[in-house]
Amino acid sequence: MSELLASTDVEQLNVHEMASHWDDHLRSEFKAKSTEEAMGTMTDTPRVNIVPLMVGALNAEDLKVFYSKHFLNQLPPDIAIEPITRTAGQNRIVDEFVLKFTHSIQMDWILPGIPPTNRWIELAMVVIVQFDQHGDKIESENLYWDMGSIMLQAGLIDASLPVRGAEHARQALNPVMPMNELIARAKS
Repeated sequence: MSELLASTDVEQLNVHEMASHWDDHLRSEFKAKSTEEAMGTMTDTPRVNIVPLMVGALNAEDLKVFYSKHFLNQLPPDIAIEPITRTAGQNRIVDEFVLKFTHSIQMDWILPGIPPTNRWIELAMVVIVQFDQHGDKIESENLYWDMGSIMLQAGLIDASLPVRGAEHARQALNPVMPMNELIARAKS
């Protein structure tokens, strides 16, 4: 029994350490906007995949270029993260949050090729962060979000399409908000 408790204690410590390393990585990106600091939190063979757009990088050299030319230098000044949930397990953290910003600058990592619309955007996101076997360096990040919602909020698609705008992010923060409004709209 004591071996099981010792194993659980080590796993819990590892979870706290991973969360701290992930928070350091987020600070290096969103506060410091530093490619060097961000890369310092990652393994020598990192991978970042922004799944909806298939952008990011598959190795350290390409990730340095992506961070410096297409991501960190394209974070709007008012960008903010509102956490929803964090789930941690063996060598992995899954964060669910709402990302909020004014589309005031070119953002290749979220709306490639689209000039600033100066519209306020709120979107629910999920990032799955995989750590190395020691839990102290990030091996990979997979980010997921709904492109339809971003495009609707940016004024790039017709509001009559079956897509929600910022409401989806607000509902993720407040899960008692009404649901099925698109179904009701389709029937009327």
